[in-house]
Amino acid sequence: MRSTMLLKRFNRTQRLSHLFLMLTFLIQSGTGFGRLFITTDFGRSLCKIFGGYEAAIVIHFWVGILMMTGFTVHIVYLIKRIKRRDLVNSVMGPDSLVPGPQDAQHLFQRILWTMGMGSPPKLDRWAYWEKFDYWAVFWGLPLLAVTGVMLKFPLLTTQVLPGWTLNIAALLHRAEAILAASFIFIVHFFIGHIRPLSFPMNEAMFSGSVHLEEAMQEKPLWVERLKQEGKLEMMKAERPALWYRALYFVFGYSALGFGLYILINGIVYGRFIQLH
Repeated sequence: MRSTMLLKRFNRTQRLSHLFLMLTFLIQSGTGFGRLFITTDFGRSLCKIFGGYEAAIVIHFWVGILMMTGFTVHIVYLIKRIKRRDLVNSVMGPDSLVPGPQDAQHLFQRILWTMGMGSPPKLDRWAYWEKFDYWAVFWGLPLLAVTGVMLKFPLLTTQVLPGWTLNIAALLHRAEAILAASFIFIVHFFIGHIRPLSFPMNEAMFSGSVHLEEAMQEKPLWVERLKQEGKLEMMKAERPALWYRALYFVFGYSALGFGLYILINGIVYGRFIQLH
């Protein structure tokens, strides 16, 4: 039985940011893969969801603009959260998502533990895989944005750059999109929801809280630090209402189903992909 005590893990702003990224990513995946596979039944069915091929192109562009706007707002949010009087701890401390030497050590320990050598690493608030998940957005989104704008406005692009750069942009845009979707729909979904401690769904990003027992097993250093700092009681969270849990379970599994639909059909129709 899990402990009935819940700990606050994500605030409302963080959860809304994740929801925003989740929705825009799913829309971009649907419209983008619909266009990529438009010669197949799979691609046509995806485009049909968004009102047809031409509508999917328009939606893809404007949601891309919205996505980059949200990304910019998030960067401003991060800058404002930096405590200038405690700069080092604010940027590199245990509550920061900036990778540090300990993350490489934890990864190495995890590999050894998987091979039956040693014990699993004791983690603090953020695990190394969570940091990787987070920072992947910072190189993926700008690349998709720049190449996407180049492809949207080819005549303007070729007034500044050689024509062959459009071929490179198309290659990078499609390759990064396939990589991002594959990572999210396989690795992120699995780590987030299929692990024993999370199955059948990791509710933390929806409810904002995590069970104390789960935190003690997976993030023991975080719980111990909260105890030492006298903040454990302050971090107590209320259990979400039943209607709200039902709502995010339906929404979460719908998103998962849509992602798996794209992933499976993307593999089945992979031979139709043209990266150039």
